[in-house]
Amino acid sequence: MNDIVVRGIRTDEWRPVKALRLEALQDSDAAIAFLETYEDAAARPDSFWHGRALGAGAEDGGVRQFVAEAADGEWVGTVTVLVEEAGSVDWAGQPVERRQGHVVGVYVRPEWRGVGVIQALFEAGVAWAWGVGVERVRLLVHQKNLRAQQAYRKAGFAPSGVTVPVGEGIGDLSGEIEIEFVRERG
Repeated sequence: MNDIVVRGIRTDEWRPVKALRLEALQDSDAAIAFLETYEDAAARPDSFWHGRALGAGAEDGGVRQFVAEAADGEWVGTVTVLVEEAGSVDWAGQPVERRQGHVVGVYVRPEWRGVGVIQALFEAGVAWAWGVGVERVRLLVHQKNLRAQQAYRKAGFAPSGVTVPVGEGIGDLSGEIEIEFVRERG
C-alpha cells in the first residue's frame, strides 16, 4: 500500500476513466455490482466520458471520483461519491430524507484486492463527503455480493436495515434486492 496514492481524478482524465470503467464492467461480479452493462458503456460516445470526467473531476461539484494510483501511474481502483440532497429522489425513486453521500462505481483490480486499496479509497471519498457537509454516506450492494459486503464492513459501513428493489430495465438485476450500508458522521 505504500506505493499507492489515492487522489481525485482530474477533469481531463476521461480516457483512463473510461478504460477503468470498462474493465470493471467485465469483472466476474459485474452483473451484481453495477447497474450498467459493458455493452452499454462501451457504446457511449467519447463526449459522454469527457462529461463524466469533467463533472467528477471538479472539486466543488456534487460528485467526486477518486482513484488509487500505483507508483507507475496505473489506476488500480476507483470509487465515486455523489451528493444526494434532502427532499430529492434517488435513482431508485426513493425519497432522500437528509443530505448524504452515495458511493457508486466501486472497483479494485483483482491483483490489488485484500491489501487495503478499497479502505484507502473509501477514506478519501468519505472525507470529501464530510467536507461538503453531508450527514452520512451510504451505498447499495446486491444481496448476493458477499465479497463486497465484507469489504464495506471493513471500511466502516454497516447495514441500515433498508432494502431497495432494483427496478425494471436495470440490466439483469430487475426484481433483485440491494441492501443499504451506511457510515454515519461522527
